[in-house]
Amino acid sequence: MESLMAIAIGILFAAAIYMMLRRSIVKLVIGLMLLSNAANLLIFVTAGMTRGAPPLVPQGLTAPPGIVADPLPQALVLTAIVISFGVLSFAVVLVRRAWEIVKADDLDKMKDTDT
Repeated sequence: MESLMAIAIGILFAAAIYMMLRRSIVKLVIGLMLLSNAANLLIFVTAGMTRGAPPLVPQGLTAPPGIVADPLPQALVLTAIVISFGVLSFAVVLVRRAWEIVKADDLDKMKDTDT
C-alpha cells in the first residue's frame, strides 16, 4: 500500500510543479494547492500507515495496549491543512486583485505594468 501511495504522491508533486511553471496565475494557484495536498499525503505515508485502535490509554495502564495509530502525524497534517487553506485564500484574493488591475491572466503581461 505504501508503494502505491508513494507513486500517487510523486504524481501529485510532478503535477504541482508542472502547474506552477505555467504562465497563468490561476494555474499557479492550482499548483500551490496540489503541492500542499502532496505534502500532507507525504507526512501521512512517512509516519507509517498503521490500522489500529485510536491512541487511548485505558485507566490504570501507562501505555495503550496493542497496535495503535500515531496521533502526531494526524495533528501535523490538520495544522498544515489550516495553514494551506489560509495561504490559498490569500493567493485567490491576490489573483482577483491582479485581474482587476491588469485584466490579464498571463504572468508575462503583469511584468509590463511594473513601471
